[in-house]
Amino acid sequence: MREVCVQQQESAVPPPPVARREARVVSIHGDALPDDYFWLREKSNPEVAACLEAENAYAAAVLRPTEPMRQQLYEEMLSRIKQTDLSVPYLQDGYFYYSRTEEGKQYPIYCRKHGSLDAAEEVTLDVNELARGEKFMALGVYTVSDDGRYLAYSTDNSGFRQYTLRIKDLSSGELLPFAAEKTVSVAWAADSRTLFYTIEDAAKRPYRVMRCALGGTQAELVREEPDERFRLSVSRSLSREFLFLSAASHTASEVRFLRAGQPHGEWSLIAARAPEHEYDAVHHGDSFYIRTNSGGRNFRLVRAPVSAPGPGNWVEVVPHRPEVMLEGMEFFEGHSVLYEREQGLPQFRITELGSGETWRIAFPEPAYTASAAANREFRAAAFRYAYNSLITPSSVFDYDFASRQSKLLKQTEVLGGYDPSRYQSRRIHATAADGTRIPISLVARKDTPQDGTAPMLLTGYGAYGHSYPPSFSSNRISLLDRGMVFAIAHIRGGGELGKPWHDQGRMLNKRNTFTDFIACADSLVAQKYAARDGLVIQGGSAGGLLMGAAVNMRPDLCKAVVSLVPFVDVLNSMLDESLPLTVGEFEEWGNPKVKEHYHYIRSYCPYTNLQRGAYPAMLIRTSFNDSQVMYWEPAKYVARLRTLKTDSNPLLLHTNMAAGHGGASGRYDALREAAFDYAFILTQTGLA
Repeated sequence: MREVCVQQQESAVPPPPVARREARVVSIHGDALPDDYFWLREKSNPEVAACLEAENAYAAAVLRPTEPMRQQLYEEMLSRIKQTDLSVPYLQDGYFYYSRTEEGKQYPIYCRKHGSLDAAEEVTLDVNELARGEKFMALGVYTVSDDGRYLAYSTDNSGFRQYTLRIKDLSSGELLPFAAEKTVSVAWAADSRTLFYTIEDAAKRPYRVMRCALGGTQAELVREEPDERFRLSVSRSLSREFLFLSAASHTASEVRFLRAGQPHGEWSLIAARAPEHEYDAVHHGDSFYIRTNSGGRNFRLVRAPVSAPGPGNWVEVVPHRPEVMLEGMEFFEGHSVLYEREQGLPQFRITELGSGETWRIAFPEPAYTASAAANREFRAAAFRYAYNSLITPSSVFDYDFASRQSKLLKQTEVLGGYDPSRYQSRRIHATAADGTRIPISLVARKDTPQDGTAPMLLTGYGAYGHSYPPSFSSNRISLLDRGMVFAIAHIRGGGELGKPWHDQGRMLNKRNTFTDFIACADSLVAQKYAARDGLVIQGGSAGGLLMGAAVNMRPDLCKAVVSLVPFVDVLNSMLDESLPLTVGEFEEWGNPKVKEHYHYIRSYCPYTNLQRGAYPAMLIRTSFNDSQVMYWEPAKYVARLRTLKTDSNPLLLHTNMAAGHGGASGRYDALREAAFDYAFILTQTGLA
């Protein structure tokens, strides 16, 4: 394998040198922070684009021997997909809504049928038509008015996640003379003529709520949020009786409500924002049900009258439970569904509102993911949910409240003879340095040996309290069938074990995220699930930060790294309050203007802590129009690392010049990107 890598390096053009300019030096807290590559932030400078294109050419040259394998992988992955397919229709206001795909087309087509699935199909939106002539196309909101006539939808044609809102008259197929830029959330009022939506400021923070009347001359400002930590959103209750206007930071929130039939009325407050108090609300009858962390970090459920919903009238319905995270809830006419998480796994708790009887839906596998699907009818007789696992393909179920049985509506078909009985998933644990048990989900073919010889792809995230779901991927079969093990490290900073798990991996506890991941890698090697020289680690965005920090701490940790849109220049980005996300994320990473926070972030920031020495092989992918992690973070990281690394392992940077944080938007283009990554992984592990 080493010979292959050396041969690739020798046959490639030399690594493109990135010019150092006069260093920008930030002096803070008595520390000087020089940055030789600050100039790469000049997005409009043609030298920057030329630099990125040179890196792309270098990566292409190094990986040219993998082109046949990439094509093979692409064809394998494509062969497993039913290219012409249909989603499960859901009912809303007398229409059955669904999307479908057609072979050869990159994007879905959104449709509906009135009254019956046997009725004539009406195409509401064809994203392929919207994408005509565009290099990128993403659909944001898709919301139909109560009378079924008007569709509010938004699109992004750059990848910068900057959406333009439009309204389509479905009765005529015509677009209304209305467009709103930089929109995020949307909600219709009950009159089907009034639309509420949020717009972003220069830092991509939803800071204004607007009200638009169809046929009106201009939108009206409803509310503006001055606190840069808070983001606004609008939504509609499942009962359809209320609109909610929420303001939320990473650690606090407040909710206002308005009767959906009175769109020009005054918004009322449920509870004023307070430090460290997070809550949200749903409506049922004459009550609001409120999920609040006022009684404990893992939240509890309270009820309050609509007429006086303040905290003084909150009545506890479900108490705080240290071992169970209450992640959300929905209330139907006769039943409620609580979205809970226990021992790292999602659960649905059903309650019959009349009797108060409560129970959970049972799931069969040791590691899985489950989430609510499209539930749009308040008087529904069933709860629709999605389920999948590392072995079980994506499945949609209806859980009948009366019979207490789940009915499978559709399981995504995996073509080519996929047999789940050939694979085995497990939930094991590693032990961190402080004794904390870290869950790990893994999957492999049953005939893959557990003797310390198997290569492994180990992934992780560990930020924002987001849980990393052990979910199915038909693409991943191309790795498993070649003998790789796939594993997920459910490290602190995520939400697998509730808010305390998040708290133990954020702010001044952030280093736990990195040391947990290292402990998981070491444990998997020690337990002979993986070979050290066959271990590849992968993470994206905040998971890219994880990759950079872990490799700085332990350059010997793995054979190779795949880092996607990586947040590797944490210190400089958190010092720049003009960037999207920075101010709001002071509550996740810390504010480097605070001396203690500065020195702590400086201790782990990947870009700041690069050292002279040997590093694993690295493939780093980013996008020129990324709005979450700017392209210059990985570009600077690679440029600096080239001057410090003492090994001959490949260091590759590839920039998609026409995409954003999520990479390519078309489904075939996304498969090409997956094949690109997999070819690198298989080459580095000797499975090519």
